[in-house]
Amino acid sequence: MRILLVEDDELIGCGIEAGLRQAGFTVDWTRDGHDAQLALTTTEYALVVLDLGLPGLSGMTLLKWLRQAGKDLPVLVLTAKGTVVDRVSGLEAGADDYMGKPFDLTELVARCRALLRRAQGRSVELIRYRDLTVNPVAQTVELGELRVPLTSREWAVLIQLLTNQGIPQSRSRLEESLYGWQEEIESNAIEVHVSNLRKKLGAQLIKTVRGIGYVVEKP
Repeated sequence: MRILLVEDDELIGCGIEAGLRQAGFTVDWTRDGHDAQLALTTTEYALVVLDLGLPGLSGMTLLKWLRQAGKDLPVLVLTAKGTVVDRVSGLEAGADDYMGKPFDLTELVARCRALLRRAQGRSVELIRYRDLTVNPVAQTVELGELRVPLTSREWAVLIQLLTNQGIPQSRSRLEESLYGWQEEIESNAIEVHVSNLRKKLGAQLIKTVRGIGYVVEKP
């Protein structure tokens, strides 16, 4: 899943980016509100981690624009201001959760996961699909009682398909979930990853939707 990080502090931004990547997310990082607005206009994200104290376009203004534009993706707000008034203002502007600085990185990652679960209509972390058990925290996949090793790219494709059951995912949409701005996209990468997943997890797991892409059907 692809996350947009909007944070102008280099040290804090580096730490958050590293923590989210280690947790298995694809991360794009902008340091300015205007750049973030452009990114949100051109790219589909699963979640935004947003600092309010930004140069250019403020985080609060960006948040209000995001909601007025009808974009309902989860937003986790970060701010050095921790007063009740600030928290209420952020939540009423459309934030889904709020963390004051300084914060614990493991808690931030856990809050991101919780927001994504809520957006996907899940109440628990484990994803169960037929005889598959997927643990996004441990980044493990079990087929029955057998642990199946996946590459990071195969994992990302599987998560994108499982969290969008019944909704065909185009090749470009899958590429967006896998690759950040600085990463080169190989021409046939999605086809290769899907082929490998079928070999490892069963040929019937991922269906091809002619002219559209791939889908994991709802049970």
